[in-house]
Amino acid sequence: MASLDNPAVQRLLSEPFCASLSTLNDDGSVHGTVVWISLEDGILAVNGAEGRHWPANLDRDPHVTALIPDPANPYEYVEIRGTATGGRDDADRHINRLAKKYIDRDEYPFRAPGEVRLKYVITPDRIRYQKQG
Repeated sequence: MASLDNPAVQRLLSEPFCASLSTLNDDGSVHGTVVWISLEDGILAVNGAEGRHWPANLDRDPHVTALIPDPANPYEYVEIRGTATGGRDDADRHINRLAKKYIDRDEYPFRAPGEVRLKYVITPDRIRYQKQG
């Protein structure tokens, strides 16, 4: 099993590669969405907004899977399964750091009026790194 310390895993998480995030709906079905993801000082995190579907899913059931492929070779990827804990602490600063990473903007430009940001820290239970090709 891989770890967040694995150089190949760190490369996938440090590049501006989007993650496919899977959460569980209240009926047990899987909800998937594409998100920005960060690994900062060994802490894996995603950022969402109050009122969106996937954050509400995580607030109800913290089980989460993130899949981050290399766009140049989608058969190189890291899959991270674990649980997520969310809150407002550092959420505004975090989305700005993600904006810098993904779109080279100092401030997140897509915030809706009155939007409340949430940062979810993912605690991995299982990390799988795969590379083919």
